[in-house]
Amino acid sequence: MAYSQDTGLFYVPANNWTEDYWTENITYQAGGAYLGQGSRIKRLYDDHIGTLRAYDPATGEKVWEHNEEFPLWAGVLATAGDVVFTGTSDGYVKGFHSETGEQLWEFNTGSGVISQPITREMEGKQYLGIASGYGGAVPLWGGDMATLTAQVSQGGSFWVFEVPDELLASAQ
Repeated sequence: MAYSQDTGLFYVPANNWTEDYWTENITYQAGGAYLGQGSRIKRLYDDHIGTLRAYDPATGEKVWEHNEEFPLWAGVLATAGDVVFTGTSDGYVKGFHSETGEQLWEFNTGSGVISQPITREMEGKQYLGIASGYGGAVPLWGGDMATLTAQVSQGGSFWVFEVPDELLASAQ
């Protein structure tokens, strides 16, 4: 999650699912998930799993939310330019208006994004960097998440974007 000193809001990525667990004799198989029990992850909603939410920590109230079809595993970055960045499991890097949640920008990296976005300033320009390359244990566990995310390309790359002045201007 991220916090913005400018807006006073927290930005929290979340996943909406349930899990069933049961006792059974499990034999370890190299390369497979081994939890020592049976399990299945199930969707809570038909239209989304991931949700990016903005909360006011002073009141505990949700200010806005944006739903994603796929799980949200990436970190969140709140910038002084009023743009909140995150990545999605289906490969997008997205920018949102920090106060309204309006999606301002997106770019498909070609693989799921589960990393933390970073930013830096150089010679008066702001840059956004993020690693792309899907992985993690949840797809191995089976259930609805494995079925949904089977289509996500594996791979690894690092992307750097010059944040356009127009994007920053549209957030203000």
